[in-house]
Amino acid sequence: MPASAQHRVVFTPSGLSGQVDSGTSVLEAARRLGVDLDTVCGGRGICGRCQIVPGIGEFAKWAITATADHLSPPGELELEYRGKRPLRAGQRLGCAARIVGDVVVDVPPESHIHRQVVRKQVDVGDLVVDPMVTLHYVVLDLAEDGESVTERIAARLDQEWSIPHAGFDSSVLVQVHEAASADGLTVAVRDRAQVVGIWPGYVDRVAGVAVDVGSTTIAGHLCDLATGEVLASAGRMNPQIRFGEDLMSRVSYVMMNPGGDAELTAAVRAALDDLVGELCADAGLDLTQVLDLVLVGNPIMHHIALGI
Repeated sequence: MPASAQHRVVFTPSGLSGQVDSGTSVLEAARRLGVDLDTVCGGRGICGRCQIVPGIGEFAKWAITATADHLSPPGELELEYRGKRPLRAGQRLGCAARIVGDVVVDVPPESHIHRQVVRKQVDVGDLVVDPMVTLHYVVLDLAEDGESVTERIAARLDQEWSIPHAGFDSSVLVQVHEAASADGLTVAVRDRAQVVGIWPGYVDRVAGVAVDVGSTTIAGHLCDLATGEVLASAGRMNPQIRFGEDLMSRVSYVMMNPGGDAELTAAVRAALDDLVGELCADAGLDLTQVLDLVLVGNPIMHHIALGI
């Protein structure tokens, strides 16, 4: 391809775009167009801060059909990269990847110089809480013969807490024997009927997460299920924005790209997973202590998040 050939590059989520000469690095293109793409080493392939996600597929909004070979293949700089910030699967170093065709390039939040802090505060006011999930501390006599561990737990819940015939969610069965080996264990029961959590020792708090899945931002609040207290709040950009800035652009992406619906679902679920982890870290809770999740969003966000 002649050196004078030019290609169109579009950066998301900013939407900044322009024409660059063939062979221009993504990092250099970002600099010329004023795109917020981080670098500390000045493009030497050391820091790993300029990681980008190449867009593959049909982008009707920009009249671009992008394929993997519209960026140069990974060279020695990327293949041998061992920087402090690991090169994530599916991502490229902006300083090494060169533009050789029309491309759409997503700059993930961690590669922004000026990272956005998305945080929506919530004031729950005065609430009368009627918890669906309650905690119960029980001590088992493992020397007894005849009954399984689950039967013994159910018997203790009936005798000490007047919860008869408790069932066990399949997700907790793998935790039963480890927890029962302790001197005492804490059991979480939903609706006074179903055991949904078991921990060795004494646990005094379980939580739920309320999430607003917006088209632009995702905001989450970690709440104590017993008191309603908001333990932590956090937010982030909705990563689906790289598939389209507005709802209809994302619908169009799904319609025009086979498997696009799965891509959008995977992106938002990964963001939700990261968000819940961040909330638990902020509140000092283990992920196993999150027993409820509520999502709200418009119909498109709702369907994509649930994979419908």
